[in-house]
Amino acid sequence: MQNTLSEQEILTDLLTSEKHTASTINTFITESTCANLRQNLKDILTEEHSIHENLYNVMNQKGWYPTSDAQAQDVQQTKDKFNSLQL
Repeated sequence: MQNTLSEQEILTDLLTSEKHTASTINTFITESTCANLRQNLKDILTEEHSIHENLYNVMNQKGWYPTSDAQAQDVQQTKDKFNSLQL
């Protein structure tokens, strides 16, 4: 008997892989001492974000990755948190 993955399982796996790939590339960027390499990795990271967004959009449209809008208060709290971290 052959086990096959559903479209949802495949997209979930792809989305998870994209998250891991983006995280790994980001680490490489922050640890690289070569400006040219850093720029190339940033370009690749931008592409990875685009792929991630496309996968998310498909999954969200199919109801496989539902999200809700953040409350204005939550958005402001997050902004305040990150603004306090800036140097």
